[in-house]
Amino acid sequence: QVQLVESGGGLVQAGGSLRISCAASGFAFGAYAMGWFRQAPGKEREFVTTISWSGTNTYYSDSAKGRFTISRDNAKNTVYLQMNSLKSEDTAVYYCAADSSFIMSDNPSRYNYWGQGTQVTVSS
Repeated sequence: QVQLVESGGGLVQAGGSLRISCAASGFAFGAYAMGWFRQAPGKEREFVTTISWSGTNTYYSDSAKGRFTISRDNAKNTVYLQMNSLKSEDTAVYYCAADSSFIMSDNPSRYNYWGQGTQVTVSS
């Protein structure tokens, strides 16, 4: 049974930091690219960042570049998102997702598996 379980969300003040995690099970985690997406109330799900299966390559949205860092630990089947200098507009439910292709993508339709999401709220 495939599972992606996000954790670490919460309430943080603007300018603060937060690290969220996604624990994977039930599939060959080390062979999948992993991505983070987010969805704010009344808005479409948007791409945040992705990391290759090896962790060597990463790609960020313009809004995440320079503030967020994605990483992974294949031994622990876990992907992380370190978020710094948080802004109120970062408030959203954050989802991790797994992509079986070898090409990193910002297109959510390319992803095979999704977690249930974790809420991140940034107060101004």
